[in-house]
Amino acid sequence: MKVIVFGATGMVGQGVLRECLLDPDVAQVLTVGRSATGQHDPKLREIVHADMLDFSAIEKDMTGYDACFFCLGISSLGMSEDGYRRVTYDITLAAARALARLNLAMTFIYVTGAGTDSTEQGRVMWARVKGKTENDLLKLPFRAAYMFRPGAIQPLHGARSKTAWVNAIYVVTAPLWALLHRVAPKYVTTTEEIGRAMLAVAKRGYPKRILESEDFRKV
Repeated sequence: MKVIVFGATGMVGQGVLRECLLDPDVAQVLTVGRSATGQHDPKLREIVHADMLDFSAIEKDMTGYDACFFCLGISSLGMSEDGYRRVTYDITLAAARALARLNLAMTFIYVTGAGTDSTEQGRVMWARVKGKTENDLLKLPFRAAYMFRPGAIQPLHGARSKTAWVNAIYVVTAPLWALLHRVAPKYVTTTEEIGRAMLAVAKRGYPKRILESEDFRKV
């Protein structure tokens, strides 16, 4: 299997990339992003691409892949709706539309979030934007598309957020993760679990198009 990972330098993307490189069924991993991951592996090829709204210059490099794991995203904290939509919706759909045209047999998996608003009508800005992103991705002519909605995510194996204050929160709350896994298993997952679940869904499919944290374990 050949896979593409977007957002491989983010916390979730780091975990997903790790699992892809470890999986013997994955023959090649291509990462696309504004910066390199700094990792080195015989399976890994990286494209540093500045304009994430226009992929025409690298289309030939994004052809012939079986799955895309789209982990690129930002926090909505302090952002306007237009600014958040540009990153969350515009970039995601620009990449997905190009990939759907280039890889008709591709499975596309998008990391969204628990609480996403599929109606697109709610009062919470980020949830509306995520909901529209999900809905429009599901309309594209991929072989299959799945929306992953994690809740609380525990970073494992050195995965780190690119945002300093987020990392600080993880350091402070580290002793609580074992408790959270016990008392709220439906709402807690790990970067390792997300990566493994993505690979399993890409290989074998899943009955639901929208998966929550508890589905990751079932996969």
